[in-house]
Amino acid sequence: MTFRAKHLLGIEPLHPTEITTLLDLADSYAEHNRRGIAHRDVLAGLTQINMFFENSTRTQASFELAGKRLGADVMNMGMQASSVKKGETLIDTALTLNAMRPDLLVVRHPHSGAVDLLAQKVNCAVLNAGDGKHEHPTQALLDALTIRRAKGRLHRLSIAICGDIAHSRVARSNIMLLGKMENRIRLIAPPTLMPSGVADFGVEVFENMEEGLKDVDVVMMLRLQKERMDGGFIPSEREYFHRYGLDAAKLAHAKPDAIVMHPGPMNRGVEIDGNIADDINRSVIQEQVEMGVAVRMAAMDLLAQNLRAARGPQEVMV
Repeated sequence: MTFRAKHLLGIEPLHPTEITTLLDLADSYAEHNRRGIAHRDVLAGLTQINMFFENSTRTQASFELAGKRLGADVMNMGMQASSVKKGETLIDTALTLNAMRPDLLVVRHPHSGAVDLLAQKVNCAVLNAGDGKHEHPTQALLDALTIRRAKGRLHRLSIAICGDIAHSRVARSNIMLLGKMENRIRLIAPPTLMPSGVADFGVEVFENMEEGLKDVDVVMMLRLQKERMDGGFIPSEREYFHRYGLDAAKLAHAKPDAIVMHPGPMNRGVEIDGNIADDINRSVIQEQVEMGVAVRMAAMDLLAQNLRAARGPQEVMV
């Protein structure tokens, strides 16, 4: 297997072979999870610290579950009541953590680049669980695994990413990953929710939902990132759903076997009709959640292998 990374900070540094290696391992973990097979020796003796400076349900829970299934000692730090709230800088937090000698550090932070800064200051493997509007690499990887399992491949597909592109780290990571794997990517959004410089992304851009969805294989809906908005980006939620919410009429423009995705949490009746979200023949939203655990298991497994190799046997804590 080929996976050389010391950290998983984003999709951008990963080579397609590294993406394939991680997805192959995650695929096997997904099957083992379904059969109840434990792998508690993989991270045995290693310490995993989860630091979430932003609220999270799916990502934090799946990282915690992934670590425990692999046998790590998992600690969740309550950052809402941490010393950061008392004025401690991010670098001081990193130095404090480093003194605790963790092996795996999972970080979500509201500011782009904060996770990369932490990675420069600690002597362990760092996984980016989302930083500002920058990246969310494990979400893109679990989306890729979900697509590959549903479609039987992860190349030369037509994939539409719809909604709040401008504020979405999920969109950014997916655009990079799916582009590396030779897919045709369409972005569909109102001009107010389309990022600046989108012409340089190597994608097709649409304002009209029906045109953008024509004959696509995958429809990936995005949540309106209201917490990152500081102005009137949409006239109203009702108008937004009318023009950009996924319903049966709009989905009919995609291929008959097109799958529907959403990273969650969903705003039903705003980004997606509830009937579409629950359609077991089209929606793979629950599969995305399931693949999230498998992808995070694979990512921590591969990073731990590289960490052990770099430290040497005498430095690995058991």
